[in-house]
Amino acid sequence: MDPVGWALSSIAILLALIYRFLTWNFDHWRKKGIRTAPTWPLVGSFPSIFTRRRNIAYDYDDIYEQFKDTDKIVGVFNTRVPQLLVTCPEYIYKIYATDFRSFHNNEWEKFLDKKTDKILGNNPFLLTGDEWKEKRSEITPGLSPNRVKAVYPISQSVCKKFVDFIRRQQNIATSQGLDAMELSLCYTTEVVSDCVLGISAQSFGDTRTPMVRMTQRVFNSSFGFIFFNMLANLWPTIRKFYSVAFFNKEAVEFFSDIIRRCITLRQTSPTQHRDDFLNYMLQLQEKKGLDTEELTTHTMTLLTDGFETTAMVLAHTLLMLARHPEKQQKVLQEIGNADFTFDQLTDLPYLEACLHETLRLFSPQVAARKKVTESYDFVNKNGVTLRANPGDVVTIPVKAIHHDPQYYENPDSFKPERFLEANGGVKEYRERGVYLAFGNGPRICPGMRFALTQIKTALVEIVRHFEIKVNPKTRSDDQIDNTFFMATLKGGIWLDFKERRG
Repeated sequence: MDPVGWALSSIAILLALIYRFLTWNFDHWRKKGIRTAPTWPLVGSFPSIFTRRRNIAYDYDDIYEQFKDTDKIVGVFNTRVPQLLVTCPEYIYKIYATDFRSFHNNEWEKFLDKKTDKILGNNPFLLTGDEWKEKRSEITPGLSPNRVKAVYPISQSVCKKFVDFIRRQQNIATSQGLDAMELSLCYTTEVVSDCVLGISAQSFGDTRTPMVRMTQRVFNSSFGFIFFNMLANLWPTIRKFYSVAFFNKEAVEFFSDIIRRCITLRQTSPTQHRDDFLNYMLQLQEKKGLDTEELTTHTMTLLTDGFETTAMVLAHTLLMLARHPEKQQKVLQEIGNADFTFDQLTDLPYLEACLHETLRLFSPQVAARKKVTESYDFVNKNGVTLRANPGDVVTIPVKAIHHDPQYYENPDSFKPERFLEANGGVKEYRERGVYLAFGNGPRICPGMRFALTQIKTALVEIVRHFEIKVNPKTRSDDQIDNTFFMATLKGGIWLDFKERRG
């Protein structure tokens, strides 16, 4: 064989071996009697995570739509790792709640290294087993109703400044309106920093402060993180000697330094003590002997959890109210003009229904992946029983469930009324396994109450003072951003705020 022919043959053999390596187990689910979603070499069943031409949520949607009427579970592949996608709300509720002991770990923990990613790697959302129970039990009392109530006056004070900030920004706005996501992130940075640490982030100035800029960088995960985890799925051994952090290193160091300084100030100045989260953590440190790194990690967890996701929900709720002036008017009628006590704020059913409907349409988490911790038998619609074993991963397509007309009439419409108590309320949808914005069961989001309080406090002040309108720059559909790992409107949310008179 001539050299050229030999080289071509060698390349062909190499490519064939690579192809075989990438696809050798693609019949894994078929052998077990489970149908498999369309799957491709390297990218598995979710090509969008690599191509980034659309959000991965739409890959989940396509699989869900294809199999929801014929299968309760369907086989999928994350690169070449076999996983299950659950299409049945009955099983979803069991996974989250009644059969939780068989699914009590989140898959995310395998993507993170505690040494490389000290903050996210120690987040209770990602911890497993007894460590998860211990850390969650430490953090949860700091987010109790009484503690959220104690910092409510701080939230009110911040909201007054927020309204003034919106007014100033609107006065100098161009015809493109105001970036609702940026506004909301300024607010959440300020209110969370004050409620958690007792400091001002100076978010409402005319120029962006370092704290606001760093907040914007915290969740900007790089393509390198995505590519590394795709590579690690193909070659798991790489995790033993190398890892890539999810959080931006500079931002983590910035916030860690602020937290350490706040801790030192509280410890050396008794007059700085107040009944907030940091004060609770200092009491916990004394009680349990936590070191400074553990204390910083716990506090950083609440900061990072409170910045981006809370801002996203606030921005999208403002968008929904702007798109639907009649709903905005109902909220205005419900809140009136008087200042609210904390207890009164919790009794605004229509405003809360608007929040939950927004979370249904734009749930930050588009899918949840749970690790099997005890063997579990799934029975498919065709009667085939599949035993999932410890270490297997089951995926819950949150966005797809939230937009299924079987569970939500006119699912693409903004209808807050569906979440009013008279119509069953949030509890009914959650217990049916079809409302998953905060998760469910023992691992339901511990900061849910705190986040909802901050959002509702802001909405009350904004709706009272402004008529919110959609700027023409904002798209009219609900297409979500191609690359961001949480669901946010593609192209941004641009709004106009017209001051109310009288």
